[in-house]
Amino acid sequence: MKFAAPLLFATLALLGPAAAQAQSKPLIYCADASPEGFDPGMWDSASTNAVSNQLFNGLLGFNRPSTELAPKLATSWDISPDAKSFTFKLRQGVKFHSTAWFKPTRDFNADDVLFTFNRFIDPSQPFNKAFPVNFVYPQNLGLAKLVAGIDKIDEHTVRFRLHQPNVTFIANFAFAWASIQSAEYAAQLLKEGKASQINVQPVGTGPYRFRSYAKDDVLRMEANPDYWGGKQRTGMLIFSISREPNVRVQKIAAGECHVTSPLRDVDVTSLARNDKISIEKIQALNISYLSFNLKKAPTDKREVREALDIAIDRNAIFKALFARGDAMQAVSAFPPAVPGYNKKLKNEFDPVKAKALLAKAGYPKGFEIDLWALPVQRPTNPNGQLMAQLIQQDWAKIGVKANIKTYEWGEYLKRANNGEHSVYMSGWSGETGDADEFLTPNLSCAANKNGIKFCNTQFEKLIDEARATPDVAKRNALYEKAQEIFKHERPWITMAHSTVYIPIRKDVVGFKMAPNGSVDFEGVYRK
Repeated sequence: MKFAAPLLFATLALLGPAAAQAQSKPLIYCADASPEGFDPGMWDSASTNAVSNQLFNGLLGFNRPSTELAPKLATSWDISPDAKSFTFKLRQGVKFHSTAWFKPTRDFNADDVLFTFNRFIDPSQPFNKAFPVNFVYPQNLGLAKLVAGIDKIDEHTVRFRLHQPNVTFIANFAFAWASIQSAEYAAQLLKEGKASQINVQPVGTGPYRFRSYAKDDVLRMEANPDYWGGKQRTGMLIFSISREPNVRVQKIAAGECHVTSPLRDVDVTSLARNDKISIEKIQALNISYLSFNLKKAPTDKREVREALDIAIDRNAIFKALFARGDAMQAVSAFPPAVPGYNKKLKNEFDPVKAKALLAKAGYPKGFEIDLWALPVQRPTNPNGQLMAQLIQQDWAKIGVKANIKTYEWGEYLKRANNGEHSVYMSGWSGETGDADEFLTPNLSCAANKNGIKFCNTQFEKLIDEARATPDVAKRNALYEKAQEIFKHERPWITMAHSTVYIPIRKDVVGFKMAPNGSVDFEGVYRK
């Protein structure tokens, strides 16, 4: 199967005086958290991906607001009939960012693709030895075991070969983690003994290039003058980082920022009355959940996990956190809009049964446990502290004393990945509308490097078979069976799927929401 699409780009010269005027206006985005770093492959949080989307390109992207794949650094792609070989024709004439710390001497080519992806699958690569890090999403995807080889056919053609068929594999090339790095820049850093700088001083091919960053305060980016897609009409893109949602609401109301991260449910009404603001809305492909540590007692016992789940009064939580009624209770690992959703599954609220399950597990008098509250606001969890307090009250009724803890966002993620938690709040957003995007990165054995997450042989067999099955009806049936195992084992307490609201000032032109609520400012400017 061959895929290609034309891309037409207007130049500033053709846009006239209005473009020159618009270019002088900065665009300010009020972000809810700092990026964890600037090496896209190392991170998988929404806050970091929002930055990577501006600085980097992948081989593919998405035609916003849809889940349709679009060419980026690849102009076309070919998938073999057995879904084991993926060949890309690379865009020619693409330049990497020229910065104070790097001056490229050549255009983007196949060597950059090989360098980028070999970092993910080959720990013996020289750059990995100099800067050994954990690549979260590639690891959770099991990329090293999945890829049989990457071939440089010529300077502008690359082929990926897989050990097993995978009908979902192509979408990975549109995700932020698969952004292409410069092999030439990496070689320079390696020679200088500064490999770790790749996560501090980024060099991409995206519409904006890095200018300066003050942690938890402000990130400044400027239009890339050599961008292959045409120079941006916004000369300066600024991420103003404000953890408090009230601050972000006040700033956009006052015109101090022009787009913000998604709103909490309670903030929609007040901003909707502002005649200088429009509110974009989408029913997102997302989920919030509480994740159990399956290695640490008492949550290593299935009965305990089920008890803690069915002791929660979701109806009361939704009245408190989602007063507008636009969110829905999550039952399975992905939203009902995704094909393969198992409609037979249900949530329970049964404190009496929960106490009986605890007794069966050996805890007739309950126990004490730490409950980590989400430190950032997300559409699916707009108030982690309040959710934690409501759950704390429910668990107390079955004899479980929950101690609420939280940390700064980066520290929270780091500690959770290390398995320091018993129960922590998390979430996930999809971009493709495929069940595998929710299941494999989060619930496969590849994602369970230290035993704290879910790894079930029956579940694994079903999702592996589904990825290799082109027949849609058969794939969906496999996913339905996998969800039954998920619901029985309860690695998560599923909480919410939400509508996402993003406010924008009415002088902003060209902004399009994505199905996961992420932001991309290519082609966006102020009148």
